[in-house]
Amino acid sequence: MKRYCLAVLVDNKPGVLTHVSGLISRRAFNIESISAGYTEDEDITRINIVVSVDSDQELEQVKNQLAKLVDVIKVVNISDTEHLARELVLIKVRATADTRADIVNIVNTFRAKIVDISRSNVVIQLTGNSKKIDAICEVLSDYEIIEIARTGTIALSRGPIPAKHM
Repeated sequence: MKRYCLAVLVDNKPGVLTHVSGLISRRAFNIESISAGYTEDEDITRINIVVSVDSDQELEQVKNQLAKLVDVIKVVNISDTEHLARELVLIKVRATADTRADIVNIVNTFRAKIVDISRSNVVIQLTGNSKKIDAICEVLSDYEIIEIARTGTIALSRGPIPAKHM
């Protein structure tokens, strides 16, 4: 399966995210990540969806089905463009007096930040691509990971042309 990042521009209305995600899941495609937020136009929401499909034909099917939804303005395959993709993760890790220095070294190696600290744990924040997020999670798995929260991928095409004009 190959992963694709789609930017779906929709009318900023209640229930639209449910319609978009429901359509994809009803077609038995897997959503790897999904994030939504308003854009430079408060009437438009941008939904970033990373979807796994087996073929280009299935990707076109997903795009075409999404485009048929009433509230969908535009569907763009960001993966086809030169683009920037980022994700945010917060990781709560058990940190004892014996392990704290090692954890701080890992945080510094990944250029992450410690955003909260207590006697028993630290909360680490990292922004990066999904491979970087996966890598720090893998390294920190040697310690006791208490909790992880990930945002899902957000992406923009590089250059001056916004998704609404692609």
